[in-house]
Amino acid sequence: MTVKQLSLPELVGHCLRLGVPGVGLWREPVREYGIEAAAALVRDAGLAVTTLCRGGFFTSDGWEEENRAAIDEAVALGTDTLVLVSGGLTPAFPDLPSARARIAEAIGTLAPYAGERGVRLAIEPLHPMYASDRCAVSTLDQALEIAERFPAEQVGVTVDTYHLWWDDRAPAAVERAGAAGRIHSFQLADWTTPLPAGVLNGRGRLGTGAIDLRAWADLVEEAGYTGPVEVELFNDELWARDGAEVLEETLESFQVV
Repeated sequence: MTVKQLSLPELVGHCLRLGVPGVGLWREPVREYGIEAAAALVRDAGLAVTTLCRGGFFTSDGWEEENRAAIDEAVALGTDTLVLVSGGLTPAFPDLPSARARIAEAIGTLAPYAGERGVRLAIEPLHPMYASDRCAVSTLDQALEIAERFPAEQVGVTVDTYHLWWDDRAPAAVERAGAAGRIHSFQLADWTTPLPAGVLNGRGRLGTGAIDLRAWADLVEEAGYTGPVEVELFNDELWARDGAEVLEETLESFQVV
């Protein structure tokens, strides 16, 4: 998503050129390119698919069919992790308690299906500014309260610095998640102000904002996480630039941070 202006072949080619060993893919460009074709593309390049984004939106109609399809797509791409953005308030679930109850129920329905196929569900808490429209799960503690109802190999969490940096309780929750083997994905993005209109596409380039990214990386590592680290930047200014240049710049920033 950081360089969504690149086609999948371009993305794979530049990752190979720069020595990037893996990439988190999003379902929309994968579906547009063709799931089997995308799977062959990354497989033939020797590139790991670190995660697939995204499942979730459990408070909306059609969630079960859509999420089963997402799990099947993860299997086809060879990734063991499907990131979940759980969904916000809807007419059927107009408040946080009902939305969160629905989310937990839906994950309970999907977890065995995912587990049988070797796919882990990674609940991603989103910053509270998205609680009404995108994700009623706003803190890592809330995500763990749901995840801990299921085996760790079926349901865990995503730790995303952009969404969690503000929460003083998050470091303890990272330790709790790590001790139980439930950190299934770790993502980096910085927080810069002012946020853009609409707030969705304002994630900061690494090292340009308020988040101590090195401290978060150390925290997650100390909690026992040894998996891939993803950089996920929703940023209109980056998307308007040359994708190869953005990828090179992002890699340089990652190495410095």
